[in-house]
Amino acid sequence: MDNSMDTIILKTMKHKSDILIVGGGLNGCALAIAAAQIGLTVTLIDSLPVKTRRLPGFDGRSYALALASKRLLGAIDLWDNLEKDAQPILEIKVTDGHAGYGPSPFFMHFDHAEIEEGPMGFMIEDRHLRRAFLDAMKDMPNITHLAGETVVAQNITTGHAQVTLASGGTCSAKVLIGSDGRKSGTAQRAGIQRTGWRYGQTALVCAVEHEKPNNGIAHQFFMPGGPLAILPLTGNRCSIVWAEKTETAAQISTLSDADFMNALRPRFGDFLGDIKLAGKRFSYPLDLTIANSLIADRIALIGDAAHGIHPIAGQGLNAGLRDVAALVQVLAEARRRGEDIGSPLVLDRYQAWRRFDVATLAVATDAFNKLFSNNNPVLRASRDIGMGLINRVPAMRRAFIREAAGLTGQVPNLLQGKPA
Repeated sequence: MDNSMDTIILKTMKHKSDILIVGGGLNGCALAIAAAQIGLTVTLIDSLPVKTRRLPGFDGRSYALALASKRLLGAIDLWDNLEKDAQPILEIKVTDGHAGYGPSPFFMHFDHAEIEEGPMGFMIEDRHLRRAFLDAMKDMPNITHLAGETVVAQNITTGHAQVTLASGGTCSAKVLIGSDGRKSGTAQRAGIQRTGWRYGQTALVCAVEHEKPNNGIAHQFFMPGGPLAILPLTGNRCSIVWAEKTETAAQISTLSDADFMNALRPRFGDFLGDIKLAGKRFSYPLDLTIANSLIADRIALIGDAAHGIHPIAGQGLNAGLRDVAALVQVLAEARRRGEDIGSPLVLDRYQAWRRFDVATLAVATDAFNKLFSNNNPVLRASRDIGMGLINRVPAMRRAFIREAAGLTGQVPNLLQGKPA
């Protein structure tokens, strides 16, 4: 078939489904699979080609999955294939100090042995998650995956939401899901405003190889310019999320790989022996951006489209998967009752479930970053004493561990490892 005929087919394509997801990242794929497993037909629109999503090389990007997120992946039949590539997080050590001067004597130490459920979470590389999601969707007949397509318009009609693709085709569904990032076109076209601000910080992200084993220990070192997270990967490797003031980060970003490592080493320390860069380096500005509403007429937002937070607690993907779990459960219950899954009453339940958690997480990460990313001697003394006190009270340590593991609050079924 020639290209002109392909173009004609695309321009006349009309596709209908129960739910339509814009955005083919991890949250969008997780929602597609979970929704398909409860019997809904799904159309997933991804601006990137499948070939790009499936790139096998290690590029340094990784995620900290809370225990509850691991349970969700198990509930949608993905974890068995991912477990071999996942590094359990067995301990978390939180310290305060200056680069080159070592940590403060006050610290927090969380050990997974203090809870019964097992590891607090797992580190896993982006490439392994992407491939697992794509393989699962390929084998599900009620998922239509439109890769390399972008949405240029959307409108709401009686009983349906409809989008127009850049190729000229149209897709419609009972409910439209925006999973298209912090600058969500779905949210913008629906007139959903956002609240937020910039932190004056930039995250420098990479991975390093090191001489000594990491023993599954995650480290969070708070410095005046911003926190440095050292997160264990499989083998003698760690993922680095290094937040710095924007001006300093801009200078560091221009350095050669060798000079970048020379800047990192005094901050990293020598507790894992010599380190060297593994994979690529990335940087992105840090901000807080929360959608003023998680829903509109026949529209719901998930992931960064709904809430973009500081990476200080590594909760970005976990918050998105909590959206996925809550939304799928709401849709499953509505479907069992015979309700219109895109009706305001149904989508209001999703917003009611997620709104408080989103606001609480945003406030907590914002406050934590402001408390620690400074060199104020009064605040430094207060936070160090506070960390010391928390570390001495087992009940408080366990509460922090359970919160980090995603085991608190009204937990959706998928995050408990149960069917939606």
